[in-house]
Amino acid sequence: MIYQLGWTTLPGLRGLSCSEFRATPTSAPDNERGAAVEFTGDAERDAFLRQVEEYFADRRFTNSADAFDTVKAYVLEHAEKR
Repeated sequence: MIYQLGWTTLPGLRGLSCSEFRATPTSAPDNERGAAVEFTGDAERDAFLRQVEEYFADRRFTNSADAFDTVKAYVLEHAEKR
């Protein structure tokens, strides 16, 4: 199943952070305004969401465009490795 990934970008004292990653089933992937990825099942999806949450927990960004592009690149790289 294909999922559209979303996340929350929030300001902090050390810069912007990304968290609250979520995956919503979709039949119309939109890689222009986000990132879409296919998972074989709920367990794989949930494991990826934990992985991405952990990976970005300590990362900080200077602007929202950098945060968006970095998360999107990470997700698409993950999709290519599969």
